[in-house]
Amino acid sequence: MSASESFLMEQRHRPRQCEAGRGAWGRGWWALVVLLCALAFPAVWSPAAVRAAEVPNAVPPEGSYDGKHVPQPIEFPHDVHVKVNQINCMYCHTYARRSPVAGIPPTSKCMGCHSVIATDKPRIKKLVEYWEKNQPPPWKKVHDVPDFVHFTHEKHLRRFVFNNPGMDVADVKEVCAFCHGQVAEMTVARKVKPLNMGFCVRCHEANDGPHDCWKCHK
Repeated sequence: MSASESFLMEQRHRPRQCEAGRGAWGRGWWALVVLLCALAFPAVWSPAAVRAAEVPNAVPPEGSYDGKHVPQPIEFPHDVHVKVNQINCMYCHTYARRSPVAGIPPTSKCMGCHSVIATDKPRIKKLVEYWEKNQPPPWKKVHDVPDFVHFTHEKHLRRFVFNNPGMDVADVKEVCAFCHGQVAEMTVARKVKPLNMGFCVRCHEANDGPHDCWKCHK
């Protein structure tokens, strides 16, 4: 190859090399920008902030709690029912949308599915034993508030779900997570939110809730 041909070959390849360099530099520059934004505004990138975006017109209350494990007669797998099978929380806790309490589903509702589904599982065999004895499993309460606190699921679901523009009822689990945590990631439910007065007041302040003491204390 002559010197002139060698020079032309070098010139043809040089722009491509420069463009590749500029592309790598561009990618590196944007990566740096993303990193700086993440460091400057960590809340924007947190999992809680991502989950909050799933509930429009709402600010999740802040606070966490490390509750003790409450043993149950049957280790009900919330993750299988909610996360895997995509069952709406209100299908089992049917009273939540129309009364102060969420309610525990009757054994008949459980057997409506499990008379034919997963009948060989140890948990279902325990369920069948209670069913045949005409006894409900003696479930133990995990989330509780003092008797002088008047909390109603109906009003909160009305505010955050049914009267909330842009909110899909299928995503109600994200509203339940405000007070119950991400139950879809749990088997047996655990108390992971404090549910004390400060927790509730912060939620009311952030979401323009009532400030009248008699709304919550009867």
